[in-house]
Amino acid sequence: MTKLILTDIDGTILPAGSTQVSKRTMRAFHAALRAGIHIGPASGRGIDWIPPFFAGDEQCCSTCLATNGLQVYLDGKLMHEEQVSRQALEQVGAIVHEIPHAGLLCFKEATPLLVEGSRADLATVFPSYGQSCVETEGIPEFPIVKSNVFVAADEQHTRAFVKKLNAEVEALDFDYALVGFSNIMPHGYNKGSGVCMLREALGIAADEVVVFGDGGNDLSMFSATPNSVAVANAQVGVSEAARWHIGRCDEDAVAQAIEVLAAGGWPFSA
Repeated sequence: MTKLILTDIDGTILPAGSTQVSKRTMRAFHAALRAGIHIGPASGRGIDWIPPFFAGDEQCCSTCLATNGLQVYLDGKLMHEEQVSRQALEQVGAIVHEIPHAGLLCFKEATPLLVEGSRADLATVFPSYGQSCVETEGIPEFPIVKSNVFVAADEQHTRAFVKKLNAEVEALDFDYALVGFSNIMPHGYNKGSGVCMLREALGIAADEVVVFGDGGNDLSMFSATPNSVAVANAQVGVSEAARWHIGRCDEDAVAQAIEVLAAGGWPFSA
């Protein structure tokens, strides 16, 4: 019996260019809640970004992994928040300063602060952040939870960039989220660790959890959960890592699967 469902947002239940998930997705979330299943998003987005994707319906995200599992919420309460070391971020800033077209972002709530790099390079990698970012000097003084690095480059160079950072900054982990973009996490903290925290709090087994995803930052969640599900538009490595496979994000494939789970069925097959 499924007792916890977690799904990535961008590219998994939110098609590119959309600002809100579909009404069918929200109905499916509520069906799961009525069935007594804990359900919510597991996203690289900070918590301030998430409710608007569900038209402000906080029931859909009262259980949530935000900022790649650095913020863990259960039934509307913050269970855990892991902050990023200022000293480690200063080390990251020094490294990216020497790499052409690379940069560093730190977030103040939903506002991206451009600590290193150029707005133009950021805009080629993540256009919305390029438009909304505020340029700043040095690592902000307030506690940092969400931060990212970027490089205006192709996939091969992005992966080399991520590999270099992982090798040189021991206190932090860097994933391959998408071409030109990586999430920064304190070592050992990610969506997978967030899943384990929720499992422990709920007192449930790993096989009572179902997770959905499409991107590199979902791999840790897939590793922590036997029932990992990739949408058809997932990155190749993510699809290969998943146990189960469904249709595309823009076909409401996750919503369809949740509807079956909420009804006590099992929508996956080899």
